[in-house]
Amino acid sequence: MKEGQLRKLVAVLAADIAGYSILMGSDEVRTVRDLKGHQAVLLPLIGEYGGHIIDTAGDGILAEFASAVAAVECAIAIQEKMLERNATIEPERRMLFRIGINVGDVIYDESRIYGDGINIAARLESIADPGGIFISRQAFDQVDGKVAFGFRKLGLKNLKNISKPVDVFAADRASDTTPSVGPLRIPQEIRYCRAPDGVRLAYAIAGSGQPLVKAANWMNHLEYDWESPVWRHVFRGLANNHTLIRYDARGNGLSDWDVDKISLDAWVTDLETVVDAAGLERFPLLGISQGCAVSIAYAVRHPQKVSHLILYGGFALGGKKRSTAERDKRNAMMTLIRLGWGADNAAFRQMFTGLFIPRGTPEQADYFNELQRRTTSPECAARFFDAAGDIDVTDLLARVAAPTLVMHVREDALCPIEAGRQMAAGIPGARFVGLPGQNHLFLENEPASGRFFEEIAIFLSG
Repeated sequence: MKEGQLRKLVAVLAADIAGYSILMGSDEVRTVRDLKGHQAVLLPLIGEYGGHIIDTAGDGILAEFASAVAAVECAIAIQEKMLERNATIEPERRMLFRIGINVGDVIYDESRIYGDGINIAARLESIADPGGIFISRQAFDQVDGKVAFGFRKLGLKNLKNISKPVDVFAADRASDTTPSVGPLRIPQEIRYCRAPDGVRLAYAIAGSGQPLVKAANWMNHLEYDWESPVWRHVFRGLANNHTLIRYDARGNGLSDWDVDKISLDAWVTDLETVVDAAGLERFPLLGISQGCAVSIAYAVRHPQKVSHLILYGGFALGGKKRSTAERDKRNAMMTLIRLGWGADNAAFRQMFTGLFIPRGTPEQADYFNELQRRTTSPECAARFFDAAGDIDVTDLLARVAAPTLVMHVREDALCPIEAGRQMAAGIPGARFVGLPGQNHLFLENEPASGRFFEEIAIFLSG
């Protein structure tokens, strides 16, 4: 070891604010002011729990503790304090810390600190839920049964630039008498059913209250989406107030991949199968992206079952039928899907990621790249993409009887807002809401996120 260096085993806490760059982009002055106010309250907690602050650059916090128990208890105190402080702040301006904790060997070199002990904590922080705490197996072994939180095992995770998979656990308050740090406690139950042509379909049930059914869309995976920073805020937000029923489409996720038929008619039949298997009589139906067309077709076939229709980011007319240029572009993209979808190099998939979430963080982009590979095979992805391009439910719009809410991001890079407006214009009495942003699927802490849930709550209560 070099002179002046010291090696120690410590507990490292890494924290940052989810969606901080988005907050800065919308109001830089207020964001800095709010951050300084939170830091004035939170940073002293580290000392109170016996910790030492290593760095507080930007929105981040890096601290070391001699005890893993002290590190976790400090993390809990930070999240509970932020719950109090956020209670009086409008949802779109709330700051939610993500915290990662690891116990590992670190090297001290004068005023700096290095090593995988820190790197793993930082990577755990990057995948943690906003408002949540993720810890490594090394930390879990030290704190299990010694703090006021239980822990939910997430399993081995491949973390960026970490050579070996890390066993990850999510903090989950053990007592039901006090509020949870975040939406980690909502469990989901995965079940299976079979479509009339024998295809096995996986569906999940989560939450409690009035049922809400989400039609499947391209690139769904019941398990991976539930943990993904791209999808989890949508599904857990919906499950907070509803019994959410969602499923993986044929050729996707946990449903059968080796299927003969991929078409709009098959997708509608799959939705019928899941609804029947779940024993639902009447319910609101949510469609996202090409799931909007599936939902429209189902609502026309079964008007007695659909109490409300919610459509987000969708279209009635597929891209191949909108224009010759759009058709040629999709045909070229389909060739790329077949060639590069399953490759270890994510360059091909990154093209789609850039269309879906152009304003996503590097971590969110990495997750979405991996989501594509995990969700389906290159051939199924190409067939799915092709079938979605051929969709045309324009002749069904006028036959929709259910009250309908249509939402669309104004600068959607994948599906133009005009497609959403045209869909809403064709449905009798439909209400159209334009949301701010560029991401096809709004991300956590974007202004569109809070508006999405508010509009649904108002719509369903009316």
